[in-house]
Amino acid sequence: MATLLEQWTGMAYSETADKGELKKLWQDYFLKEKEIYIRLLKDPGEREKGTVKDLAERFDVDIMTMTGFLDGINDSLKESNDIQNMDEDTEVSLDFDEEKLYKNMVAAKADWLYGLEEWEGIFTAEKREELYKEQKRSGTFVREGRKIGRNEPCPCGSGKKFKQCCMGKGIYD
Repeated sequence: MATLLEQWTGMAYSETADKGELKKLWQDYFLKEKEIYIRLLKDPGEREKGTVKDLAERFDVDIMTMTGFLDGINDSLKESNDIQNMDEDTEVSLDFDEEKLYKNMVAAKADWLYGLEEWEGIFTAEKREELYKEQKRSGTFVREGRKIGRNEPCPCGSGKKFKQCCMGKGIYD
């Protein structure tokens, strides 16, 4: 029997699934994910934990959505869950590191998450900007002594020209 994570990845990243159905799956997932984060960020001192099934019920989502959520947040937790081997009755924790979570949302280019107003109760605007810039710089490889040309691909990996991406945001100033 496939683990929950194997079932989730097989469904969410299927090469053979209808593209329209896959798009709908992700649209629905992102809406539910956003609602979970809104609830978690409203009271950052209160950390949720329980079985996968309990958390799914508490956040009013199905088991597969909760599995996807646990997969997504795992790198932002103070102590990772064993998502590779979990089933519905596995005890998991959502004890996240605020800075790590914010940076991982930036790295995933999930502006609908790192732009949530609930972050205002956790970090000042200046701190959020600092974390944003820190994350963008962390994934950048800069050759010493070589200036990035405005028409070159952006070093952040977006695929855009530097002038249309990070140059305009002043990230590499």
